[in-house]
Amino acid sequence: MRDTPVISIVDDDESSRIGTASLVRSLGFVAHAFSSARSFLHSEQLTETSCLISDVQMPNMSGIQLHNVLHERGYRIPTIFVTAYPDNKVRAQAFGRGAVCFLNKPFDGETLSRCIQVALNNDGGESD
Repeated sequence: MRDTPVISIVDDDESSRIGTASLVRSLGFVAHAFSSARSFLHSEQLTETSCLISDVQMPNMSGIQLHNVLHERGYRIPTIFVTAYPDNKVRAQAFGRGAVCFLNKPFDGETLSRCIQVALNNDGGESD
């Protein structure tokens, strides 16, 4: 097992993806960034990921759909959802599926750091 937790970021917006990955690295974690849910699902990082940061609204497969697919496949990766389009219904749906945090873009490093710590301390113990 790796000493430094791996944080995977899935976001179709390139500037958000790069910025979040840079922020995660500055917090001392290993960061892997993906432009789509499918690319993450087919990556080697799937089994190494300690925490997932996923955009909610993406083409082809949303962050919520990605989270559902992970659950269906038996992966219980603590997930932080981020969105540029806050919606209380989507927020409730995310927390109902065990989301650790639901952040509105833009978010600050301190907030993201707190969410990552909660996710890592959660150790995948989400409930269905």
